[in-house]
Amino acid sequence: MGSICVFVNQKGGVGKTTSAINIGAYLAEARKSVLLVDFDAQANLTSGIGANPPTPGIYELLSGSASTEEVIKKTDVKNLDVIPASLDLSGAAVELIDQKERNYFLKKALAPIRDRYNYILIDCPPSLGQLTMNGLAAADYVLIPMQCEYFAMEGLQQLLFTAKGVQKGLNPSLKIGGIFFTMYDPRTRLANDVIKQVSAHYKDAVFNTIIPRNIRLSEAPSFGMPISLYDPQCPGARAYHALVQELLRREKKGVM
Repeated sequence: MGSICVFVNQKGGVGKTTSAINIGAYLAEARKSVLLVDFDAQANLTSGIGANPPTPGIYELLSGSASTEEVIKKTDVKNLDVIPASLDLSGAAVELIDQKERNYFLKKALAPIRDRYNYILIDCPPSLGQLTMNGLAAADYVLIPMQCEYFAMEGLQQLLFTAKGVQKGLNPSLKIGGIFFTMYDPRTRLANDVIKQVSAHYKDAVFNTIIPRNIRLSEAPSFGMPISLYDPQCPGARAYHALVQELLRREKKGVM
């Protein structure tokens, strides 16, 4: 059975979607079968992996108007598939509110295909709303990208509190897969202080690999490519490759 990982951070602009795309691509290059699930109505993962046109996609799968075979798209990376999103997904949270099983729609939708992939990576919106609750309820692990700044630390506490609530109720098997730092600028004292404080407090939950601030990482999505295709030798590419290797080692040891 494959692992389902959900990328969550209620703060926008922390590199969550960039991380989902590039971790998925490097897992695929490591000969793992990977499915990316865009669960954000902004559909940045969809465009960032070059999956347009986006329909049918995750909204149609949740609503029952399309099958899994109809919504799964191939990407330019071998072993990497994607279920795209569109603006229609913005209505899903409203439609789910009155449903009895409103937190488990995504889990049920992915159940028939989870054994087909080694990894299913879910990119959630920057909030702790209904869609993110579905992502947490469906996942085995939550991966938390964190920008190296003060307010990110406050948001991390709230996010981990939410994850513990999900563990107690919606999904007892959910585990914290890890926290990793993004957009790191070694020239700033604040960035280094944040890394030191978070690493000291959360210890083994923190990945050693740090993703630097890198313009090539920002450029790649506009070409619909992961960094492994766009510029595999840039610092950002090397960092994500190293992060995936660390992730695989952590999972093998049972740390993740």
